[in-house]
Amino acid sequence: QVQLLESGGGSVQAGQSLRLSCAASGPVIWVNTMAWFRQAPGKQREGVACISSENQHIVYADSVKGRFTISRDRDKDTVYLHMNDLRPEDSGIYYCAAENFYRECGFQYKHPYWGQGTQVTVGL
Repeated sequence: QVQLLESGGGSVQAGQSLRLSCAASGPVIWVNTMAWFRQAPGKQREGVACISSENQHIVYADSVKGRFTISRDRDKDTVYLHMNDLRPEDSGIYYCAAENFYRECGFQYKHPYWGQGTQVTVGL
């Protein structure tokens, strides 16, 4: 079973930066597209960024374009989310997710693998 482990969350002030990491373990050969989702209290989970297997296709939510960058290190089986100019509305639990299919990434696809999540809190 593929396992995903997020790290790098924390509490910061508005305008500051954080880098989240998601390390995959287990039969990582099954892992192709990967994505970051987030969920704020009382809100639905939303897609933040995703990246295809060979890094050739990347999608960002409109709310994070120009501020967040997703990247992937295939040698380390790790995906990163660099978050700059953080805002209070970026607060929430950030989840890493992965799917099996070799295709362009998308938030609408069913992701069978999920991490436990890491908390990001952005103060004023």
